[in-house]
Amino acid sequence: MKLALSIQSRSRQSLCIWLLIGLLAGCSHAGAGDDAAHAVDQGAQVAVTTAMPIQKAFHDTIEAWGTAVGDPHRTRAISFAHGGQIVDVQVVAGQTVTRGQPLLTITPDPATRSAYQQAQSALTLARGELGRTEQLAAVRLATQSQLATARKTLADAQATLEAQRALGGDVTRETVSAAADGVVTAITVGLGERVAANAPLLNFTPTHALIAQLGVQPEDAASLRPGMPAQLRGVYGTAAVLVGTLTMVGQSADPQTHLLPAQVELSADASTNLMAGAALKARIRTAEFTAWAVPRAAVLHDEHGDYLFQFEHGPMEQGHAKRVDVKLRSPDGDTVGVQGPLDPSARVIVLGAYELDDGQAVRESTR
Repeated sequence: MKLALSIQSRSRQSLCIWLLIGLLAGCSHAGAGDDAAHAVDQGAQVAVTTAMPIQKAFHDTIEAWGTAVGDPHRTRAISFAHGGQIVDVQVVAGQTVTRGQPLLTITPDPATRSAYQQAQSALTLARGELGRTEQLAAVRLATQSQLATARKTLADAQATLEAQRALGGDVTRETVSAAADGVVTAITVGLGERVAANAPLLNFTPTHALIAQLGVQPEDAASLRPGMPAQLRGVYGTAAVLVGTLTMVGQSADPQTHLLPAQVELSADASTNLMAGAALKARIRTAEFTAWAVPRAAVLHDEHGDYLFQFEHGPMEQGHAKRVDVKLRSPDGDTVGVQGPLDPSARVIVLGAYELDDGQAVRESTR
């Protein structure tokens, strides 16, 4: 009987222990569920950084492409007033040269040399004839008319000799040098070639004499006017931004590119960052407009177009993200211009915006 009571007592104790373990396990699971729910609530809030939108003046821009070339109003075509033969070429096309640097050497052609020698002989003869005529006139064996004719013959001979000297007949070799610092843009003759008088030998562009020859879309021509500012950048190499002024917009499209020619005058210091022949990309500023200035990272795009999120404040530093559809008008730079129904008192969400949905809970990051 005592044995049966002992077994029954032990069974009751085991049952109590198992019930207690079950209750503790249930409480534990209930606490874990509450913690998970709390974590979900915290996870639904996205930490973001914000910036205040401000109204600012922007400009529409028109893109154009082209090359840097020598200003045709300043480019010089170098030639000789006499014919001859090229005996030395000291530069190549595209080479930068300094003032006084030799460019090429020419020897006068035989006809020029012969004409100079004939002019020398004629001058010597005219001087002798004048001397004899003066002696005869002194003893009244020559008239005043003959004396005047002899003097004129001498003057004509002197003028002819000076003209032949100017044509280079008095030199055996003549070297042309750069008149200023600049760039040899073209060489039209070769070593040993015979050239005629006044034939172009090479083209030379002085430093600070570059312009940008561009091509623009015909539909953009109506928005362009001479005097508009332009920003240019080399397509390759230098990333320096150059400034210039639109000086010309053509009215006839190029038959090969189908673009309208346009010309931009570059600033005087452009040649320090740019060489003739360099490919350029230009942005010409046209109409001015007012838009919201916001950080570039704040503007997003989907199948419905451009948009951003504004921070609608709730309690403390928490709130909700409100989607605002906008139109991106000025896409260049770290700060861009957008137009749309923004709340001027609400901040724009910048970092973290790509994670958001409209109405999602957000909080401003304290970092």
